[in-house]
Amino acid sequence: MRERIRALLPRTRKGWRRTVQLAAAVCTLALLPATWMYTAATPRVRDVADVPAAPVAVVFGAGLVNGAPSPYLAHRLATAARLYRNHKVVALLVTGDNSRDDYNEPGAMRGYLVQHGVPADRVVLDYAGFDTWDSCARAKRIFGVDRAILVSQSFHIRRALDLCRAAGISAYGVGVAEPHDATWYFGGVREVAAASKAAFNVLVRPDPSLLGPKDDGIAVALRAAARS
Repeated sequence: MRERIRALLPRTRKGWRRTVQLAAAVCTLALLPATWMYTAATPRVRDVADVPAAPVAVVFGAGLVNGAPSPYLAHRLATAARLYRNHKVVALLVTGDNSRDDYNEPGAMRGYLVQHGVPADRVVLDYAGFDTWDSCARAKRIFGVDRAILVSQSFHIRRALDLCRAAGISAYGVGVAEPHDATWYFGGVREVAAASKAAFNVLVRPDPSLLGPKDDGIAVALRAAARS
């Protein structure tokens, strides 16, 4: 095995130089989508206090633990509840995975928000937000969202902003701060890999995994807010 590896290695300085140059070029190309994503979206990342008001907050799923929101998802939902209490939004679209009968991410998200003071009739559920592009595309095409505040962790919010803009939504994002633990670093590394897929989605703008009929839930929630 060692002999095979040695046979593949360059034998001269010129060969090593070309190998290093090739590796540098590959790394640069791999980082281009992430660099574009970060640069394009950063001006639209705000905090709860200074984000411009919008009709809707879109909250992206982040997993369940024993049927309840994971810590990262709970932090997103707590931030969304603050946006509602601070009159930054009047309705919330929670988007996540409900592909199995025993896994209802949007339902758990609504339960958390209601427990934290958001009226149930202001929370609309998207059961087919299987990834960020699906959530953005469905928010626009199924629920009719044109302007929104996006809520996610800081390492994910820029990709969400770029994808929702490509889907036709004018949005600002609130990036939820987290301790820089192993989960946070894993999320950051994952974003570098996910940036290439995001660039493809921006260019091609494919249909989401599940489209389905239009849903007037957001319009109903906004009308309820106007009457109150």
